[in-house]
Amino acid sequence: MNYNLLGKSDLSVSEISFGCMSLGNDDQTNAELLHQALDNGINFFDTADIYTHGENEITVGKAFKGLRKKVMIATKVGNVWRSDGSGLDWNPSKSHILHSVEESLRRLQTDYIDLYQLHGGTIDDPIEETIEAFEILKRQGKIRYYGISSIRPNVIREYVKRSSIISVMMQYNLLDRRPEETCLELLHKHNVGVLVRGSLAKGLLIDKPPTSYLQYGSADVAKAKGVVHQLSHEKRSPTETAIQFVLHNPAVTSAVVGMRTAEQLQRCLSIDKSLSLQESEMQALRDSVKVNFYQEHR
Repeated sequence: MNYNLLGKSDLSVSEISFGCMSLGNDDQTNAELLHQALDNGINFFDTADIYTHGENEITVGKAFKGLRKKVMIATKVGNVWRSDGSGLDWNPSKSHILHSVEESLRRLQTDYIDLYQLHGGTIDDPIEETIEAFEILKRQGKIRYYGISSIRPNVIREYVKRSSIISVMMQYNLLDRRPEETCLELLHKHNVGVLVRGSLAKGLLIDKPPTSYLQYGSADVAKAKGVVHQLSHEKRSPTETAIQFVLHNPAVTSAVVGMRTAEQLQRCLSIDKSLSLQESEMQALRDSVKVNFYQEHR
């Protein structure tokens, strides 16, 4: 497994990270899968306080009890489940963040979080107040570093300018190249690491039947998937091809991949042994569909 420093931090993160949101509801099965990932070099595990109403953090905490120093745990804050379970409300306030971290620490059975991320964000948020909360938690030792999970260029620019974030988690894949317009270059310039989610485009680039995705119709999706498969062979699977596409960008630190089964884990673990993409292959992938751009929050 290859490792990269995450932004300006001293966190050496595996280039394939484990997205815990996909885990099921059996703690023993989850622990076995998480331990298998750790034994094979994955050291960064991402969850959030809202995933299965906190149960996701609990299962991660149980799995890594006694192994805390061997793993880096990231979680997120800012979304709040409504009491009736009908949906989420947004709360980036200082008081909410300072309260929520205590609940996440309890569920994760740890006294610190390696990376605490704002789970979204708008340009109308009290950004200075939000930053202050994260800085307080750093001084208290409850978090080591903080970042944001956002696809909004206007929000990302503000946090790069006004805070000491070390990372931004964002969706990026062959069918969502919006970050290439400005965000990836900006973050690379300021040494803010990019954690990529959605590198497989919900499986549409791998094995799911083509359907519409963002601005693309099913025919466009089928074309992109076709090129991914054309460039794949016995030394590089479609999964490896799709993930290598995002890892090729120098701004990207790690691909955070959601995994639920041992088979899915094995597909991702083999990426560092697979044949690298040549520049001509990268260009064929780029040319497979017309590049898309952000329409809002610019």
